[in-house]
Amino acid sequence: MQFSVFMRVQLVLIACSAVVLMMLFPVGGAIDLHLIASWVDATGQFHHRDNWYLAKLNHVIVKNIIIGVYAVFFVLWLASFKMTRLAAQRWQYGYMFWVSMLCTSIVGILKSQSSHACPWNMTHPAAQGFVWDFSATHGHCFPGGHASTGFALMTGYFVYRATHHRRALFYLFAGLILGFAMGWAQMMRGAHFLSHNLWTGWWAWSINCLIYLWAARHLGTRHQHS
Repeated sequence: MQFSVFMRVQLVLIACSAVVLMMLFPVGGAIDLHLIASWVDATGQFHHRDNWYLAKLNHVIVKNIIIGVYAVFFVLWLASFKMTRLAAQRWQYGYMFWVSMLCTSIVGILKSQSSHACPWNMTHPAAQGFVWDFSATHGHCFPGGHASTGFALMTGYFVYRATHHRRALFYLFAGLILGFAMGWAQMMRGAHFLSHNLWTGWWAWSINCLIYLWAARHLGTRHQHS
């Protein structure tokens, strides 16, 4: 696909997906509440909140492994200034690291300024079970920060989309699968609604499209077919 056509498709995709998210997946809407209902008990408690597989394996170990992948690209980028055989890939290494970090950082900034509370802070005991308190503003919970570490792997798709098609698809699907899986695990704990993580994926993709519009020529892809 030619670069110009690819970017027009992405613009339409970003705009349409934003409308879909706003209309069908409002924060704390019917879909959010339906999907999280399986993980909250009759008193409003999330008993999987401290589950080892979710709190330790997912939230710490898996995240650190992915951070390690980004660290490898950072080291390769630094090494490319000293090692001639790596110099040709300097833009690829640098793009992968810095744009991935930009994705997670922007999501983190948005989250830090958000008034949306985490689900586990929104349930209150009632005479018959519990109620959701949508006025809770303890916030700093939207979009989903943890999932951004996984979704940011989609950056690799843009790095390799024209020069290494299979590698590009690997990063695309790895980012989608890990982002959704990490986000879903957080939903099971009560840390996020599904909508939080869908918006995280949207931001990661949109940021990449914006940067790629400028950086594609440095990656050697502007006039090539994928």
